[in-house]
Amino acid sequence: MSNLFDRIWWSRLQAMTWKELLQLMRDPILLVFVLYAFSADIYNAASGVSFQLNNAALVLFDLDRSAASRELAGRFMPPEFRWAGAITHASQGQKMLDDGKAMAVLDIPPDFSERLARGDTASVQMQIDASNSVQGFLAAVDATQIVARYGLEQTAQRLGVGVGGAGGNLDAPLINNQTRVWFNPNQNDAWFMGISELLNVITLFSMLLPAAAMVREKERGTIEQLLVSPLSPWQIMIPKIVAMVAVILGGTALGLFGILVPVFAVPVAGSLLLFFVLTTLYVSTLAGIGILIATMTRNMAQAGMMVILIIAPMMFLSGAWTPPEAMPALMRLGMYVSPLYYYINASYGILMKGAGISVLWPMFAGIFLIGVLVSMTTIVRFKKQFA
Repeated sequence: MSNLFDRIWWSRLQAMTWKELLQLMRDPILLVFVLYAFSADIYNAASGVSFQLNNAALVLFDLDRSAASRELAGRFMPPEFRWAGAITHASQGQKMLDDGKAMAVLDIPPDFSERLARGDTASVQMQIDASNSVQGFLAAVDATQIVARYGLEQTAQRLGVGVGGAGGNLDAPLINNQTRVWFNPNQNDAWFMGISELLNVITLFSMLLPAAAMVREKERGTIEQLLVSPLSPWQIMIPKIVAMVAVILGGTALGLFGILVPVFAVPVAGSLLLFFVLTTLYVSTLAGIGILIATMTRNMAQAGMMVILIIAPMMFLSGAWTPPEAMPALMRLGMYVSPLYYYINASYGILMKGAGISVLWPMFAGIFLIGVLVSMTTIVRFKKQFA
């Protein structure tokens, strides 16, 4: 008798899962949106977003007009900087900054070379448009390094000390600074941004697709038919989660093996099986949140707004945009209830660092515990709404 019951239970689950997939296939707009997000959107993020300074327009205001000033100005080279011309009056530089035609103005005073020749302190001024605070900060850091290197070489030349392999006549202690970058030695932004966008797309659709599937049942009036059928709440809810997990895993494979690996040579250092197990666990957790959203809303517009309301703080608390160390103490506590925090850490650990389950088990445990709490809340809410 129990075997017969089990066969009936699983056959119903299979039929309901197939029904959910068929309903999704009959929505061409949503399908196109899913395909775009897992392909073109990931490509645009990996190819068009960079955290490095690139082609910052620089204007020269050289009042010294000496060999020393020209040598310093020549240090500001592509790809970080590009010269946007020279000016003869300070007001011209201010106007170009205001008009957005220049990002920075390098101001060299008239006694620059004379002070260097005497061994005195010589200063230059750089005005930076910091309306884009990130780019402004990068421009200031790069400019500081260039000027500091130039000043060090001038001092070493005057004292007869070799710098950076240059010849010198004076023995002096030297600090050899060697930087080693792990996991992304070329500091390729496409690797980080591509994986980050893939994880964000997975997060969005993990909530949106199950919520849309459930809300459609309400809008079409078929939810009442399901409730009077010999199906339990679990048999109504689980197929929606299983179907959407299958769709999102397919999209994940498309984004990873169709865009990131072949186009941008993103390395996969760890186990792909472990990554897809992690993704299945994460998508199932967020699918429960999506169905919970559907029990609180009446139409697709409300469901979409609720998804945005939840996903925005989840991303801010994930550590992807702001390092956890830079967050206030209260925000760091909230970070531990964001499943995206655990998913991002585990995904980068698997794909780029080659970490295994022995290292990442706390991340798996965090997602699992959140998923259990979400599932219990969702099923209670589901039963209460349609009691």
